[in-house]
Amino acid sequence: MASDSPTLTLHEIADGVMVWLQPGGESGVSNAGVVVDDDGLTVIDTLMVPEQWQPFAAAVNGLGLPVRRVVLTHAHIDHVGGTSAFRNAMVLASSVTGDLLDQEMPISAYKAFMPAFTRGFDELEAIGTRPVSHVIDEPAMVTPRIEVIPAAGHTAGDVMVLVEDADVLFAGDICFFGVTPLAFQGDVATWAEVLEIAVDLAETIVPGHGPIGGADDVRALQNYLRACVAADGDPAAIGAGPWDSWLERAERDAINVERAKMLASGESPGTIPSTMLKALGF
Repeated sequence: MASDSPTLTLHEIADGVMVWLQPGGESGVSNAGVVVDDDGLTVIDTLMVPEQWQPFAAAVNGLGLPVRRVVLTHAHIDHVGGTSAFRNAMVLASSVTGDLLDQEMPISAYKAFMPAFTRGFDELEAIGTRPVSHVIDEPAMVTPRIEVIPAAGHTAGDVMVLVEDADVLFAGDICFFGVTPLAFQGDVATWAEVLEIAVDLAETIVPGHGPIGGADDVRALQNYLRACVAADGDPAAIGAGPWDSWLERAERDAINVERAKMLASGESPGTIPSTMLKALGF
């Protein structure tokens, strides 16, 4: 079951492994992490708008160690918005993430999809984000403690971060716990299969959204994704399950089921579901 770790504070969950959880986990509300290594710190994801990442960065700086690396699990803005807070760190991510961060931010779409953060997006547009400096498209040990593992499914460019000696996996948005996942750029069937890998990597799993969890939470997410595929384009066909209490069900069910049907029908992976385009204000 998902844990009740404290939110909005750096919380140590294993030796030299800390999480920064945000309450809820709905759109725009993601998690981040920090790992202590011999040469300094590795930050995992950087939250979204300044009101989120400024207190996180202050807490990281309060550790009194240099930030050597920032690992971005994927390119969605709720995970990359605070890269500018760590100016002296290398930025590691997949080539897909790097390509997307080199493009202009679609601020109007962000505001339409997450209107509660409109003011923050105006600030973020002025500040900008940092580009990826080091591309990782194959499994790689980036420090003696940290392995970065590509795990496409939620997007074509996801990576997970394994701290094996602490038995902790930072899964990014490969895992949503207590929150309905969002697959508008994903391959829902492939994502469900990738979770077979995630569940075996570590006992403690830090999701991109929601509280810390473990194998039972991963299995619930996997079953939901498979239900989206089996629904064959009809959100009502998902059926009942643990997901009945998850946040953001109605809108995301429609997006996820449409996306699964699109890919099963042979449509281009680059095509965005109409339900998602509507949510983005198009």
